[in-house]
Parts: sequence; C-alpha cells; structure tokens
Amino acid sequence: MNLSENKAVVQELDELGNGTGDLSRLDALCTPDLVNHALAPHMPPGIEGTRQFLTSARRDRHPGRWVESFVVAEEDLVVQFGSRELHWPGGSFRGFDLSEGVCTRDVAFAYRLREGRIAERWAIRDDLAMILQLGGLGQ
Repeated sequence: MNLSENKAVVQELDELGNGTGDLSRLDALCTPDLVNHALAPHMPPGIEGTRQFLTSARRDRHPGRWVESFVVAEEDLVVQFGSRELHWPGGSFRGFDLSEGVCTRDVAFAYRLREGRIAERWAIRDDLAMILQLGGLGQ
C-alpha cells in the first residue's frame, strides 16, 4: 500500500472515533491480531476491546472532532496529532469525578499498518488538560 492509502485507512478509523463512520468496517480496517496500546487495562485486547471502547464512548451522542490536525506518513507508520475537542458525558475518568462538558486537549495517535490494515495503535493524550477543564481538580 502507498502512503495515501495508509492515510485513508487511518482516516476511516478516525471517523469512528469522531462519531461518524460505520463500526462494522472495523474488521476491514484492522488486522485480526490488532494490538491497541491505548485501551484501558480492564478492556479486552485487540479488535474486540477497540469495538467495545468505540461503542461505550457513544460518539454518536458525545462526538469528538479535530480542532487542528496534522497527518504524517512514512513507510508503514501513520501519525495524526493536533488538538481535539470532545464532549464528556460526566463521570469518572482516571480516578476523578468530572462534570459533563466540552474540553479540548492535545493528542497524538500513531498507527502501524500491515498489508493495508492497522496492526498497532498508540495514543498520547493530555489528560491533565481534560481533568482541569472539567473541574476534576477543584479549580
């Protein structure tokens, strides 16, 4: 696959995280042995954990969107980074009780593709910015 095709696969997966796209396409976008390094420890590994996360996040009701996004591709890697806005429905996050609201945080997602499908995924997020914006540290 060429770099443009790899970016297109990542873009389609990104649409799922933004609350758009067809979740049934997850198996076509990812390898069966996907390693999603960004899943919480209590989630099942691989595609199943990724599917559960995308379903439980309810992006259709609590969408996310890129405020600013850059995508870089080289060989089998695609990295997307920038600033994302998300609607948090309220509740516990990393041990903090956060109010419902909208916040913006910097993120970077990295993907390794194999034969045109995502084989690995990493996420680096500024969770402290989210916690602060949603009142988790008693401003």
